[in-house]
Parts: sequence; C-alpha cells; structure tokens
Amino acid sequence: MKVRWWYGPLVLAAVTRLCHVNILWPEETLPLAAAVEMLNGRRLYRDIWFDKPPLAPAVCLLWGAQAGWPLRLAGALFVLLACWCVWGLARALWGEREGRLAALLTAFFLSFWAPAAVMPLASDLLMLAPHAGAVWLAVKGRPLAAGLVAGLAFQSNPKGLLVLAASFLFAPRAASQLAVGFLAPSVAVAAWLATQGALGDYWREVWCLGATYARDTFLPQPWKVGLARTVNWAGFHLALVLGAAALWRRDRGGAGTKLAVWTLLGLAGVTLGLRFFPRYYFLLLLPLVAAAARGILLMSRRARVAVLAVLLIPLIRFGPRYLTLAADVVAGREHQWRDVAIDRDSRAAAGWLRTHAQPGETLFVWGYRPELYVYTRLPAASRFLESQPLTGVFADRHLFQSDISDERLACVSRRELLNARPIWLVDGLTPLNPHLGMDRYPELRPWLASYHLVAATRLARIYRRTDLPRQAAR
Repeated sequence: MKVRWWYGPLVLAAVTRLCHVNILWPEETLPLAAAVEMLNGRRLYRDIWFDKPPLAPAVCLLWGAQAGWPLRLAGALFVLLACWCVWGLARALWGEREGRLAALLTAFFLSFWAPAAVMPLASDLLMLAPHAGAVWLAVKGRPLAAGLVAGLAFQSNPKGLLVLAASFLFAPRAASQLAVGFLAPSVAVAAWLATQGALGDYWREVWCLGATYARDTFLPQPWKVGLARTVNWAGFHLALVLGAAALWRRDRGGAGTKLAVWTLLGLAGVTLGLRFFPRYYFLLLLPLVAAAARGILLMSRRARVAVLAVLLIPLIRFGPRYLTLAADVVAGREHQWRDVAIDRDSRAAAGWLRTHAQPGETLFVWGYRPELYVYTRLPAASRFLESQPLTGVFADRHLFQSDISDERLACVSRRELLNARPIWLVDGLTPLNPHLGMDRYPELRPWLASYHLVAATRLARIYRRTDLPRQAAR
C-alpha cells in the first residue's frame, strides 16, 4: 500500500485529538502522574501507588509525560498504529480492499465515539493495537510473535488474557508457542520489579485490589444497564453490526466462525466487572471491524451505500463537539462543557499553585485529581497520587457514593499518609462528596490541623502548612 494512503487516518486522528489539546480525561491522568513521578526518580508500585499494569505510564515516558499537544499527537500516532495492525489483519484474512476498509473504519470509530473512551491514551485504548497485532500474527502463522504481542497487551490491561484467547482461535495448533511468547513480557516485568523491590507492591496494587474491583460493581442493576449500553453501542456502530451480519450470513465456517467466537470473547470482556463503561467496548470493536470490512464488500452496491450511510449516526452525534472545541482552542477560550468541568477546575487550581508554589515544594491531592501533578509538575509528598487507597472507595463511584470496598487497605494507607509532610494540600473531593472529606477520618484530623486554607476554586480547596512562612506569589 502506498504510504500517502495513510495520511487520511493520520490526519483524522490528529485533527480530532488536537481539539482536545486543553483537556485531560480521567483515565489518562493517573498514568501520566505516575510517569511524572518516575521521571522524578521514584519507582512504580513501591514509591507510586498504581493499580494497573505498567505499560501505560511507561508509554507516557516517551514524551516526558507532558499534557497538551505532545500527548494528543502521541494518541494520533497510536491510532495510526492500531489502524495499521487492523489493516494487516483484514488483509491477511481477506485481501487489500478489506484491509483498507478495516483501517478506515477503525480510524473513524476511534474518533466518533464517546470522547472519554476514545481520547485517553490509557490502558483500554493501549490494548487495541497489540490486540489486533497479536491476532494478525496468529493468522500469518507466527504464533510465538503473536503470543509476545498478546503479552504486551496483558501489560496494559489484565483483559489481555482475552487477546491470547483470540490469538489461539487463529493458531489452535500452536498453543505452546503462544503461551511461551505470552509469558515472556510478564517474566521480564516481574524480574524488573524484583530488582526494584516492588514485586510485592505490584501484586497487592494490581491484582489484589483489582480482584476486589472486579467483583464490586457500583451499579444496582448491572445487567439491565449492560443491556442498554450494549444496545446503545451497537446503534452507534450499526455499520459494523450490519457488515458483520452480512459476512456471517454467507460464511458459516472458516474465518467467519472464528470472528464470531472472537466477538463473543470481546462481549465477555465487556461484561467482566459488570460496569459496561464505553472504553470496555474496544474489545468488541476489532472483531466487528474485521468482519464488517469483508461483509460490506460482499454486499450489493446499493446495500453497501446504505450501510456506509449509517456512519452519519456517530458523525452527527459526536462531530459537532469537535467544531466547538476547535473554536475554543483557536479563540483561547476555556471549554464550557460539563463533561470536562473537573478538569477545568483542576487547571484553575494548578494555575494558582504554579503562581504561588516554589519549584520542588511537595504536593498531596485528596480525591481523584492526579492531573494536578501533571499540570503543576510539583513532586508528590506521598506515594498516593489519589485517594482511592485512602478511602477504600473506588473512583467510579466516589463522587456520589461512600460505600467502602476495602476497609483494611484504607486504614493501613491512611496510617502511612501520616508520615508525609506535604507543603501543599489540595482537597478535590470534599466539595463534591462531603461524606468522603478528610475531616471525616479521626486519624487524619490532627494531621489536617497543621494546614490552613489559602485559596479555593469551585471544586477544590488549596491548603498550605501552617508552620511555613507566608510567601508572595512568584
């Protein structure tokens, strides 16, 4: 394929992502903050509490964990990589035309879908390219390499096990090679963590807490919500559903059947944890794109045009927001968008801190506001970059619930926090959920008493240690 053909997916990915140049989405804030601390010489898991596998913060190191245009251009390049892997997969299964269509559909749906899912370069999105790449290599008869790439997906997200299963569908006689390749990254990561003295912390933070998270949904009727969200996703991705259905109607064996089973694996991955967040549906995107690329080209010309016309549904729903954001960026205005209200508030708090804090002064943030470390570049005073391990309440519910999922972890973590002496303290949770305010925890009250309020934004309070002299703004 000519190189210039790839300009289309790249330009689409870059333009849409640069519209979000002044936004950080929640899913990407903790990996970025962890990467900032790694650049400060701290060790992941041992010195930085992080509840995901290490790939996301490691990737953020490539551009210095900077927000803004470096992050968004990195996201565009990653989308291009995902499109290339999907192109290779569909081309290996069917041919060049199917490969091109699959790449274009991937670029489209990674731009015109829920922004909180498609924009953050975080664990769910980062798994997309190795997911497609692993299955592509399995189809090409390279099971060892396929297992290795599936192992990389596992270092982004524990659901990478499903990537291994999908690869096995296309290389069932090479299970041992797949397994050896899959284990290689995990062995390397475990060895690295052992040399850092962080292996035990990794086990507790990623796997023990992850198991608690997986079995403790905040949804009162998860199956009802899951059905509604899955139907909603299918409606916005109707072109893929119709295209895949056309393939499965004609191809009841071979690759079509394998893609159908892969789709069921993806649906199982979406269901795990019973949360059904939009970003989980990336597991469904790949098998349906591969199937739809073939199914659409098998249709009559009239049917093909009709199916592609339904792409207008996500385009009309999500496209206008890019125009609004672009106009704000060009005019230098703040985004007046409810979805980014907390990020906007964090930028305001970070702006105040950059004006008043001295370089090297330490910061602690209460609440899930890790972006403050990214925006201020102030070093963390504690290994806790957010308050989930301190309250025992997961971030997917802590703005509206106070049900504790792990009381023991929270008590141990709060006792550890008492040893920290940050110069600056930002409380980004109490104004949103007073039931999880710092003053609600008796052991923290004497510690909190050594700070005084110096500033406030609409959704955050900024404190400074009382034993330090007042200082003028820089």
